[in-house]
Amino acid sequence: MHPRTDSDKYRRLKTPTFSIARTAAFCRRVLFGAGENGRVGDMMQHVMTTYGRQAIAFSRGDGSWLWDLEGKRYLDCVSGVAVTGVGHAHPRLVTAIAAQAGRAMHVSNLYEIPEQEQLAVRLCALAGMDSAFFCNSGCEANEAAIKLARLYGHQKGVESPAIIVMEKAFHGRTIATLSATGSRKVQAGFEPLLTGFVRVPYDDLPALEQVAAVNPNIVAVLVEPVQGESGVQVPEDGYIPHLRRICDEKGWLLMLDEVQTGMARTGKWFAHQHLGIKPDVMSLAKGLGNGFPIGACLARGAAAHVFTPGTHGSTFGGNPLGCVSALTTLAIIDDEGLVERAGRIGQKIREGIAKSLAGTAGVKEIRGKGLMIGIELDKPCGDLVKRGFEAGLLINVTADTVVRLLPPLNLKDAEVHTLIEGVAGLIKAFLNAGAATAVAR
Repeated sequence: MHPRTDSDKYRRLKTPTFSIARTAAFCRRVLFGAGENGRVGDMMQHVMTTYGRQAIAFSRGDGSWLWDLEGKRYLDCVSGVAVTGVGHAHPRLVTAIAAQAGRAMHVSNLYEIPEQEQLAVRLCALAGMDSAFFCNSGCEANEAAIKLARLYGHQKGVESPAIIVMEKAFHGRTIATLSATGSRKVQAGFEPLLTGFVRVPYDDLPALEQVAAVNPNIVAVLVEPVQGESGVQVPEDGYIPHLRRICDEKGWLLMLDEVQTGMARTGKWFAHQHLGIKPDVMSLAKGLGNGFPIGACLARGAAAHVFTPGTHGSTFGGNPLGCVSALTTLAIIDDEGLVERAGRIGQKIREGIAKSLAGTAGVKEIRGKGLMIGIELDKPCGDLVKRGFEAGLLINVTADTVVRLLPPLNLKDAEVHTLIEGVAGLIKAFLNAGAATAVAR
């Protein structure tokens, strides 16, 4: 008979069921302490100010909804920036994570990890790739891709390998991914940036071909199938396939950053599958673990054999808990038909908002793929985020003038209607108020 331990005692405890009010009250006690009249805006005083946070905090989520500390409900049209693709607190994912946490959360990559192998097999099968490296985030996945490309170049005898990257791209905030990013706003103050990147305009094939003709050090192209942070910029259909042809001709690696576009976000498992091509290297994260931090760098062909033991690594990447989170997320997306659904309801949302905003002055363009949607206005519209709070909607504004929508893939039909009416109403009121002010002047 095994001796009784404290863990045996905790295993027998039932998880308490909280009402919304009790959950909010519990969060307040944790945040502010008993007997204190704290405000949300008073929080985060001991956290570095790396984010311009909104003065709102959430106590719980369920499906497409979040509740704040006061118990007010919000339709989440952002999904943690394309992360919680199967919604908040999906019961199947909650059960799987809890069960794995009870077995083993972390095992070092010094050893074989069965869950990691299962995830690699699944992702490679979905993407038509050969191997995977696991990490914790999108920028780490892109770091792996950048290192892989440089090592690939050196193995080919290129002394100073260079990677073509795009203007207005966003690949992360580590020093290498920041150097690859095409935004002076996020790069400013972190110079000197790394060399080895050649920047060209996005969706501009002549500019890329001009660089290709004069730079013998190019070994790869790193590009997003849809640029998210710059305002949901969708290139011409022939752009990525043409890049594929150039890379084939030159012996370069085509590396696709699918951190935001992957995991069924655009109506395919991966955005490049709309185009009938395959990359040599692909980075994933965000929706891969539905909120559990996990990223992946997938490779095929020659790129799949560039790394050897000791050339790259991660302490936490691909641990059992992260891999089970990703495997379960993949299974939910597949079993619930969310790939097809994302494409279908994404089109419905774009068409519905376009219909509601028809004739409204100030709307420049409504664009996107699947549930990656951008509504570009003719003026800065950051104020819409706070107006959304008042209306019970969580939305995002990027590139100053673009309302970005990244709702869960399993958004219900009634919630689709709520999103269309709510977002269109916010934008219409915002633009009409601006027009009225201009007339008054």
